[in-house]
Amino acid sequence: MDSDTSRRNEGSVPEVKELLAATATQVDEHLPRYLPAGDRFGAQIVEAMHYSLPGGKRLRPAIVMESAETFGLPGAEVLPTACGFELFHTATLIHDDLPAIDNSPLRRGRPSCHTAFDEATAVLAGDGLIIAAYSALAAQEEVARVPAGAIVRVIGEFCTFTGATGVIGGEAADIRGEKQPLDRVLLEYIHLHKTAKLFEAATRAGAILAQAPEEQIELIGSYGRTLGLLFQVTDDILDVTSCAATLGKPVGLDDQAGKQTYPALVGVDGAGQYAEQLATQARELAEDLPANSEFWQGLIALTLERRT
Repeated sequence: MDSDTSRRNEGSVPEVKELLAATATQVDEHLPRYLPAGDRFGAQIVEAMHYSLPGGKRLRPAIVMESAETFGLPGAEVLPTACGFELFHTATLIHDDLPAIDNSPLRRGRPSCHTAFDEATAVLAGDGLIIAAYSALAAQEEVARVPAGAIVRVIGEFCTFTGATGVIGGEAADIRGEKQPLDRVLLEYIHLHKTAKLFEAATRAGAILAQAPEEQIELIGSYGRTLGLLFQVTDDILDVTSCAATLGKPVGLDDQAGKQTYPALVGVDGAGQYAEQLATQARELAEDLPANSEFWQGLIALTLERRT
């Protein structure tokens, strides 16, 4: 492969960052629509839900929108679904931070939800955001260009990818694996379910809503799954090599909790090599997508860049 082709396949990180920032602005404008107004007795829960939303990169909603764009549907047409993914993701962060799970006092550069409020409020705020995610997914029916059948399919897949056999199951395995002997099979399960499944669901959602051919839905889903694995490996590396000021959350918690991670299993260098392997796989998948190649390739480069 010549150097020019290599540079094209890497994508443009600055352009991807610019696009993500623009998407985040759009998503942030729409997120409050799907939160309840609250009432006299539920006001604190709603306040905690709002408190937890600012500061995220909005990567998963951007993936939903760019996937739709890849198959000919403007990203703005799938904003409700994109918001649904962000609401659910934020809920998982609240629950991850709880004393019973990761016991993290910091998230997105400020006190985590249970630190700012209390543990019970954080549990319920996370629950409320999950319900709000389904409200956003259902609101996709307001977009006339998207068939009802596609919306129902996305909601069904969302349940599968996020439930006990998806994200929640991965979180449970992550907890059970703490302070256990390092196990590559268990580690692969955790990474796939806790992180990669939500990326896969996001890529598939945009494609389904855009009525992409079935083989293309599978292709972009494979890309999303591989990108999600790459994202989690780099996250594990950052927990060892970065600092709280950079990440906006504490570092070193994985080691303290005795978690299953690639740095623990094969060392930081070995984890970095695995990340490069995943990046290569993701690039090959992105090359076969019909459009938006620079975004998908740039997203891989941006994810790798997180390690430094």
